Amino acid sequence: MPDADELVADALAAARGTDVRAAERQLDRLVVGAGVADGPAAVDAALAARLVRGVGRLWPRGWQPADLARIAARRLGPPAGRLVVDLAAVERRDLPGPVPGWWDDQLAGLDAVVWWDDDRRYLTSWAAREGTDRISALRDAVDVLALVEGLPPIAVLRPPPGTASAAAAVPAGGSGSRMLDRVRALLAKAESTTFPAEAEALTGKAQELMTRHSLDVALVAATAERADVPGGVRLGTEPPYPGAKALLVQEVAAANRCESVWSDDLEFATVLGFPADLAAAELIYTSLLVQATAAMLRGRTERRSTGGSRRTKAYDESFLNAFALRIGERLRSATDEASREAAREQGAERLLPVLASRTEAVRERLDDLFPGVTSKRLTVADEEGWSSGTSAADRASLDPARRPSRPLPAGHRPARRSDR
Repeated sequence: MPDADELVADALAAARGTDVRAAERQLDRLVVGAGVADGPAAVDAALAARLVRGVGRLWPRGWQPADLARIAARRLGPPAGRLVVDLAAVERRDLPGPVPGWWDDQLAGLDAVVWWDDDRRYLTSWAAREGTDRISALRDAVDVLALVEGLPPIAVLRPPPGTASAAAAVPAGGSGSRMLDRVRALLAKAESTTFPAEAEALTGKAQELMTRHSLDVALVAATAERADVPGGVRLGTEPPYPGAKALLVQEVAAANRCESVWSDDLEFATVLGFPADLAAAELIYTSLLVQATAAMLRGRTERRSTGGSRRTKAYDESFLNAFALRIGERLRSATDEASREAAREQGAERLLPVLASRTEAVRERLDDLFPGVTSKRLTVADEEGWSSGTSAADRASLDPARRPSRPLPAGHRPARRSDR
């Protein structure tokens, strides 16, 4: 007589195979708990327990809750994303510690809470909450289990919960900072305005504020007893146009003294840098992605009204690539100006060695985590899209009187790509 764990294992093995009928048969056995004492209740408990164990094993392998939620939602759909968030919540509840503050911040950002009363009936409760039937719920759970147990190890960016150094891990950004709240407000205004020049001015101001904050933090950290160390965050580059999104990540990262590597197969870019710089890169990338998409849609509408080409995909991708490169120039300009001002105030002889040391530390971290990266060249598939994307970014220039132009590139490296 099989037990519940064996039924789960059989259903998982069938789901990983290519025989659809066999997978459905094993799922049917799982639904009724065929031959198992306590039937469905035992199956639910066994499946939930294996899911939680599987999620817990990912943390030492480099995965973080936000990474897991993103890839589950992308590959399996939004319900799967919500399921893994619940699994992360219950796994967190049972952790003995230590748990770094940034981990709890990440869970809070996902709204990860244990909302059900009985772990043994979790899948039943989840099905009711999702408004689905038991068969669909178990199918989703088995698919999530196959994903969780099949994910490869990735770079460990920060000490995960349960490790000796986890408690000392520095949160990447300080979510309660008044300065960050001000930056978020500026970026929210940039996203909502329909005037490109205003959007870029607001984004530029946000970049300047983040740069000044980062420089202040760097000077303080240089005299602290415990040295600040580079960490990392992962930013989604899901389709459509993942390469253009990876390019935007790279441009934003460079403007904030960070390095980036694109893992195109896993649909994210890894950004390496010091905590304040990572916070800046994450905030500004997220906002610029919204702004770039809105500008692209406006450009597409203008093109149609003037009888432009209908090659939408090539146009959109070229538009976003050009927009990313031009915005990158504007962000670096804002960073350079804020750095020069800080050097005048703090003294270049004091500030520049600190920045050089931090730049070298980030590069060493890059070499340690990604020793086999390659580069990918950018090709322009639509000249109209490239010109429109450049123009859109130029209209949003920090200096409205300045209208530089960018020629079509023969080749450009949009992102380092990880060869895992």
